[in-house]
Amino acid sequence: MNAPLTVAQLHDAAARITLPRRAFIDGTFCDASDGGTFANLNPGTGEPLGGVAHCTQADVDRAVAAARRSFADGGWSRAAPEHRKGVLLKLAALVREHAEELSLMECLDSGKTITDCRNEVGHEVPNFFQWYAELIDKSFGKVAPTGENALALIVKEPIGVVGLVLPWNFPLLMAAWKLAPALAAGCSVVLKPAEQTPLTALRLAELAAEAGIPAGVLNVLPGLGETTGQAIGRHNDVDAVSFTGSTEVGAMFLRYAADSNMKTIGLEMGGKSPLIVLDDAVLDDDLIGNIVMAACWNGGQNCSANMRQIVHRSRKDEFLERVGARLKSLVVGDPLDPATEIGAMITSEHRDRVLGYVAKGKQEGARIVMGGGARDDLPGFFLDPALFDGVTPEMTIAREEIFGPVLGVISADSTEEALRIASKSEFGLHATLFTRDINRAVSLARRIPAGTVSINRFTEGDIKTPFGGYKKSGSLARDNGTEALDQYLQTKTIWLDIGAAE
Repeated sequence: MNAPLTVAQLHDAAARITLPRRAFIDGTFCDASDGGTFANLNPGTGEPLGGVAHCTQADVDRAVAAARRSFADGGWSRAAPEHRKGVLLKLAALVREHAEELSLMECLDSGKTITDCRNEVGHEVPNFFQWYAELIDKSFGKVAPTGENALALIVKEPIGVVGLVLPWNFPLLMAAWKLAPALAAGCSVVLKPAEQTPLTALRLAELAAEAGIPAGVLNVLPGLGETTGQAIGRHNDVDAVSFTGSTEVGAMFLRYAADSNMKTIGLEMGGKSPLIVLDDAVLDDDLIGNIVMAACWNGGQNCSANMRQIVHRSRKDEFLERVGARLKSLVVGDPLDPATEIGAMITSEHRDRVLGYVAKGKQEGARIVMGGGARDDLPGFFLDPALFDGVTPEMTIAREEIFGPVLGVISADSTEEALRIASKSEFGLHATLFTRDINRAVSLARRIPAGTVSINRFTEGDIKTPFGGYKKSGSLARDNGTEALDQYLQTKTIWLDIGAAE
């Protein structure tokens, strides 16, 4: 086995990567129609990575036309299931082959730790393409019960041209979450990566073409949300949009659909996810590690992050002591260093927004136990994780999504009080609870209004389980699992009258 690369070697390898900068439309890379670009920064250093094509309405029109043509000609949409399966399996293999390149690119572009990038890009991303590839020829329609004089078939068909609009916190993983089932369904795609993290989606488009995805079936348009994203949302020849991002922007896509062709909109949006520690929970190293990961994984830049931690009052002092010690031990720093546990915030503006929430928490009476300051000793956009005690449900930091490593502790005197606090939110994406009583665990899980509830471990599930939210966290659409295909398929009934046999 080769020895792990040193930090200096990783920096050298990252510097030698060719970064994609042009849009991918109808099977080829191209500049934006007006030649426009936007700046792409490395959050870990604050330095520019270069300019990336800023796609306009004209580019969206061209990409949608290519997608519509490719969908209508049937080379992908009506291909045999085994053909689409083979192509997606080859794409999974290519992602694995180029995993280190993609991981380094993702690390530079997002400020995520190289450890997380390697795990997501090297394992999760190709697994999504493989899983949905394997699902293609195992999805069946139905025959409805009728009298002998009729045959009623219920079939699923690809919805058509879909827009996929991605967030910046898990750039390539979110691309795989949406792209794999959309392609498996037979749709043609116009994909917009977040303007902060466009690079790996563009490289993925090149690998998809190499795998055999026909020209026009996958188009990748970098650009700003208010221009490129809005143009996709308002386009009258886009049949559906799947969006992951903020609740505010999700509401905009609903308006775009209403103002255009009433396209289907699938939404996975913000969260303010609770974590409940009941009085019988064992505060061992495993639980404490889960507590900290629930709030600080990916620097807290995670819509399912459990930052609202509701702890039984009898356990709170021990909880604060042990969580505080673990938070202090977290390594904040160079994203390309495998020892780093918390990388950079995505932009300086976002870092300042998180710092604003820390200040708001202090102003409203919460007690800062530790952390919460900017790391001015580091280049780029870093801050230390914060731990608050004395948080009440009415405080801003208990109600609004912070999207940074800020953990707030709320005391509860009973299980019912913990449930009331957990449930009182505009959001309903995720929740975690810790207890040794399995009956209580399952009962509470059923009563918490959230799309995913994990017990005795922070997890969002895996590829087989649907992910999405209640309330302002999402729509009925779900990513992952067989349910993800529903966003990209429509249902048709074929009724055949049959005469009596002679």
